Amino acid sequence: MATLQSWVKAARLRTLPLALASIGMGGALAFRFPGFNSWAVVMAGLTTLLLQILSNFANDYGDAKTGLDNEGRLGPSRMVQSGQISRKEMKRAIHLMSILSLTSGLWLIFGVAGLSNTIAVLFVLLGIASIAAAIKYTVGKNPYGYVGLGDLFVFLFFGLTGVSGTYFLATPEWNLLVLLPSAALGMLSAAVLNLNNMRDLDNDGANGKITLAVNLGFIRARVYHIILVMLPFILLAAYVYLSGLKGPAWLFVLTLPLFVADLIQIMKTTDKADLDPFLKKLALKTLLLTLLFAIGINF
Repeated sequence: MATLQSWVKAARLRTLPLALASIGMGGALAFRFPGFNSWAVVMAGLTTLLLQILSNFANDYGDAKTGLDNEGRLGPSRMVQSGQISRKEMKRAIHLMSILSLTSGLWLIFGVAGLSNTIAVLFVLLGIASIAAAIKYTVGKNPYGYVGLGDLFVFLFFGLTGVSGTYFLATPEWNLLVLLPSAALGMLSAAVLNLNNMRDLDNDGANGKITLAVNLGFIRARVYHIILVMLPFILLAAYVYLSGLKGPAWLFVLTLPLFVADLIQIMKTTDKADLDPFLKKLALKTLLLTLLFAIGINF
């Protein structure tokens, strides 16, 4: 039987701050308006954490089953491939996390958010799609993560859906400007995936996992990474300007040197294994960016 430590490793805790950042951004945007529903943000956060862990479990299972996790892979060892968790145990865990994610999502939609029936049905469908996307990244006959679509799905679910969905659930109204910070978080989330894919580029390409980084090649993937990290600052600045916000709303810009410093180091990196520490750094700095942005636009 797998140990608790093995399950903690399989959950990949360093990916969780990024999941919380999208919910935090949506909540921060909603906090400015009357009728803010704080419990909706809390439940959205819980649901997103469950979905992220589900995705990590499915990724561990799927890459082990296809042989992607092997001795040639860089980065931390995976639990199924290393034998610390059996395929049967991981499959059961995927089923359990799917049930927990669905239960949390239904509680959010029907028990907390107070949506109309039509909108509630739309969110249920979106929730089911999120669960399917979390699993189908590397599991199934045609996993989309193996054909270069991972970046797009991360952008959609961690950015547009995560941020905009949380905003709408916390204050049932719509504002097109919310799409700007939503896209910003989506790009930063895709940047974390791109770092992961750059690290594993050689092994992925050799084993038939055609990520966007494999298609671009290492040099162009680094240029793509710069765009993913820098463009969000322009999008957030556009939101602040178009919303007529002043002074403190620009607080998020203080994090720019931190991101630039990492980009400089990444551009100098030639050994792909050395990219691994930057995944955690980018996730944590994205959470910091979200926190400063939230403080700036609300106080």
